[in-house]
Amino acid sequence: MPFFLKTLWQALLETIFPARCLICGSYNCERHSCCSDDSDLITEPTIGYFCESCRKDLVPITSPFCSRCGLPFVSRQGDNHVCSECLAEEKYFRKARAFGVYDGTLMEAIHLFKYGKKTALSYPLSALVKKTFFCYWGRDSIDLLVSVPLHIRRLRERGFNQAHLLITSWAKKEKIPFDGLVLSRTRWTQPQTALGRSERQENIKGAFFLRHPGKIKGKKIMLVDDVYTTGSTVNECARILMKGGAELVDVLTLARAV
Repeated sequence: MPFFLKTLWQALLETIFPARCLICGSYNCERHSCCSDDSDLITEPTIGYFCESCRKDLVPITSPFCSRCGLPFVSRQGDNHVCSECLAEEKYFRKARAFGVYDGTLMEAIHLFKYGKKTALSYPLSALVKKTFFCYWGRDSIDLLVSVPLHIRRLRERGFNQAHLLITSWAKKEKIPFDGLVLSRTRWTQPQTALGRSERQENIKGAFFLRHPGKIKGKKIMLVDDVYTTGSTVNECARILMKGGAELVDVLTLARAV
């Protein structure tokens, strides 16, 4: 289609069927970016889904942060280094990275996605996860993507595994192997946020089971979840994967609690 006809068609669509922001519901949500720079970490993945106001509230995590768990430091001076919590508690993963801080628009989007069952948000949110992956890793640096599993009771309540949806839309296109059945959640656990460090470790201990050790043996694994809250869940998953013979485990999440 000639460029001028394409532009006219897009303008007509905007007039008759204006796009609504999936977060605030406003109609100030353009379908296409006027910027041709694909490298923009936020704009390109969220065009047509978030309005400009909600998009401005999305702030990616930038250096300096903990080189192990990815925690952004309050002081914006200095280089990346290992935080005090990672020094005090053994981590079984090599490094963890997240797109942004679990707050504001990002928190609202995740809540609408998970609890409001607004699954259309899986498209922009998974695009942000993909962008974050390629900021810190290359296509050939990981052998297998693995999602953190839900307990069967939670899966039935929700109807989907949010971590699974954050991967499937782009892993196949990028030809990165993905398996959502490598790990299984064997028992129900309390929410980690209200627990202390020792309670978190006890709460999550033995909650996961490696179903297919042969699929991860000697491989570089990328563990994916929606939110890194306390780190206990992904750390226990990483421990199980490393014990099962993985060469290394890295962690990728959409958001990071601070």
